[in-house]
Order: sequence, then structure tokens, then C-alpha cells
Amino acid sequence: MSRHILRHLTRADAVLAGVIRAVGPYEPQAPDEAHPFQALAQAIAHQQLNGTAASTILRRLVESCGQGSFPSPQCVLDASPASLRAAGFSFAKVAALKDLAAKTLANVVPDHAGLAALPDEEIIVRLTQVRGIGRWTVEMLLMFRLARPDVLPVDDFGVRAGFRAAYGLRSMPHPKALAAWGERWRPYRSAAAWYLWRALELQRAGTLPVPAERIRLPRVKKRRRAGPKIKKQRRLGRRAARPRPAHPPRRARKKR
Repeated sequence: MSRHILRHLTRADAVLAGVIRAVGPYEPQAPDEAHPFQALAQAIAHQQLNGTAASTILRRLVESCGQGSFPSPQCVLDASPASLRAAGFSFAKVAALKDLAAKTLANVVPDHAGLAALPDEEIIVRLTQVRGIGRWTVEMLLMFRLARPDVLPVDDFGVRAGFRAAYGLRSMPHPKALAAWGERWRPYRSAAAWYLWRALELQRAGTLPVPAERIRLPRVKKRRRAGPKIKKQRRLGRRAARPRPAHPPRRARKKR
């Protein structure tokens, strides 16, 4: 299967083919069948923290709330906010954990088998209903927990920076432009993203190959911020469009 993926990507993209030859075989991480609740709780703990600090917080959560094993959704829901704060979670993360636990019990977040039966986009729609869980977090779950083959996290800094390095661009690619370029990698965009992460490692080691060709990404129209004059015109336009209340008819004066 790996050979088939590499054959497809090298034929579809000459620049990525050079990275593939420099890196070698595709070796994705083995999928983890832990409950999605645990995976998402760990993701919440890691937000805006380094790995060591997040691991410490999770260890405290296991010790205090799970009594030696990773706590169940019901245990997290029953835990007092003060106990979760004592483990090291911020107020926002406590709220996110509680919401995750409630939505897991309501089956919005299903177990691993239930999640595996759903298509990618439906998983993204369902899991991003959880407070504090964004699209990027779900894309990482799709790639590394469910081993989905066609995920391209275009908002990921490493993927964008790897693309910039591999293709010799002056600036970071816009996510929409990267998504458009990545259409040629379907249905193996997860493998392409994996090689873009490796491209950064090659760049740091000084072994990144020179791009086989110059590319031009599709242009993305950027929204211009409205200036004060335009904002005023919009406000006046909205005001003019509002329906005006009808004035009551004037009462006829009684003749004296």
C-alpha cells in the first residue's frame, strides 16, 4: 500500500517527489484505539502548553480524578471545578473538559468504533461542537488516531512551513491556496502532509533538495478591511433600509 501511495504522489507532484526520495519510505504513526474522550481531553490539556507541563497536568488528573487510570467522562463531570483547577487546568480548560464529558455521555462524541464508522467531515462537524475543540485538533485525531489517509491540515504551521521550504517559496502559503494545490495529492493527502513535516527536518539538517520546478500557487482574494468612510456608508445604508413605523392618522379637529 505504501508503494502505491508513493507512486501516486511522485507522479502527481515533481517537487514532493524530490522530498520523498530524500526522506525515504512513508512511516506513519500506528493508530491509537483509545477512546476519543481521552484523546480530546489530552488535546485540551496540551493547548498553549509545552509537552512537559501538559503531561504533568494529565498525571495529576489521573491521580486525583481517575484514581490511577484515565478518568471516565462521568468522573470528570462529577469532579468539582476546584479539583480540576488544582490539577493545573485553567478556567477555560475546565469548562472545555466538562463540556467534552457531557457531550461524550450524550454520544455526540462516540467511542472509537462509532467514530471509525463515520466519514471525515461528519467527525469534524460533531467533534468541533465541543467547547475548545477546533478543526485542527480533530484533523490530528483523524490522522494519528484513526489513520485516515486523506487529511490535509492546511492551517497547521508545520505543514505550511514545510511546503514553503520544499517548494522554495518566499512566504508562507495561504491555507486556501495550499488546499487548492493539495487537490493533486488526493486520496493520500495525509501522506503528503507527513512528508511536508519531514521537509522541515531536512531543511534543519541542510539536506532538503532543491525544488525540481518553480510553482505558482493560485491567487486567493483577500478581504479588504473597510475604512471609516465605508463603515459609515454601510451604517447609513442599513439605517435607511429599516422599515419606518407608520404614523397614526391625525385626528380631525372637532368643530366648535
